[in-house]
Amino acid sequence: MQILLENTGKRFNREWIFRNCNYTFQSGVAYAITGPNGSGKSTLLQTIAGAINPSEGIVIVNRLPLILYRSPLTASHQPSTDNSDCFTVNGASSTVNGQKSTVDPSLFFKELSIAAPYLELVEEMTAKEALLFHAAFKPLLSGITIEEILAIVGLKSATDKQIRYYSSGMKQRMKLAQAIFSDVPVLMLDEPCTNLDAVGYDLYHQLIKDYCPHKLIIVCSNDLQEYDFCTEKIDIMAYKPTKDS
Repeated sequence: MQILLENTGKRFNREWIFRNCNYTFQSGVAYAITGPNGSGKSTLLQTIAGAINPSEGIVIVNRLPLILYRSPLTASHQPSTDNSDCFTVNGASSTVNGQKSTVDPSLFFKELSIAAPYLELVEEMTAKEALLFHAAFKPLLSGITIEEILAIVGLKSATDKQIRYYSSGMKQRMKLAQAIFSDVPVLMLDEPCTNLDAVGYDLYHQLIKDYCPHKLIIVCSNDLQEYDFCTEKIDIMAYKPTKDS
């Protein structure tokens, strides 16, 4: 799996969150997106994931442009590639070998999993029900049962309890279980140790070590303990436009 950002930027109204971002993400490498609170780390992560439109530039996944709905006001930048194939998300039209087509909007999303504070769990479900529901959309790693997953993340005794009755730390363990045990090549983590205690931090690092050695991992955080295993670091402040740009 390769994800390429080419002159990618995002703005809200007149404020550029980041701009002129050129970067390549490769499988088997862990990346950290760092920066102070409110600097736009989560916005960059969601842009890479295809959850929101870039305002300019493009995101390319395995040499194919990731194209969402665009208005005439968004940048018309085209990637510097002669590959005519492309796919879309959110039902946008595309061309494949010169023929107009529409691709399943979940195409790219099936390739990644994400854990983030702004993504909620279905609290009316039990942990076991939630993982079964999740697995209907994204398969879990083979060779391990849901009961074993819940035991690994410390939720064995709460398997049949509705998530609404979980503590904040237990809910975070559940989010990590859904993301890390999904059988997908890309793992995205936004403040992954939110609400975790010291034991939870240790569990997080062990899960990454044991189950994600070959994945493309992107961690958004300003907490070194959450991304100290990452070999590549991206400071989002480096992509803040100057007044003259």
